[in-house]
Amino acid sequence: MLTVSAWFGLVVYDLVGFAGFGAIHRFVAAFPRRSRPRRDDVIARVCHAVDEACVWYVKRSYCLQRSAVTTCLLRWCGVQATLVIAYRPVPIDSHAWVEVDGRVVNDRPQYQKFFLVLDRL
Repeated sequence: MLTVSAWFGLVVYDLVGFAGFGAIHRFVAAFPRRSRPRRDDVIARVCHAVDEACVWYVKRSYCLQRSAVTTCLLRWCGVQATLVIAYRPVPIDSHAWVEVDGRVVNDRPQYQKFFLVLDRL
């Protein structure tokens, strides 16, 4: 069921994305943080579900889309997740990932060292 929810999250991201990056930013920032008892395995299950949904999605999903969907789905499951948008000045690059309690959960932790944070949602 989480994979289906993640797949629909990818669709919602694309629909909201038609209004531009600002709409996506506002959507993720305003997504409710639910209070639920947190199970230990929920973070790994949600990250796996988003990865699986991306395999079956109709187009390639890049880091911002994957991380935005992961953030919203984790929040829906009661996890206080934060979407991090960052950049590296030389050579120029950008990246997005999800943190829970300051720990990267859907990507490599090295990104925290090599990228400068632009925003946390």
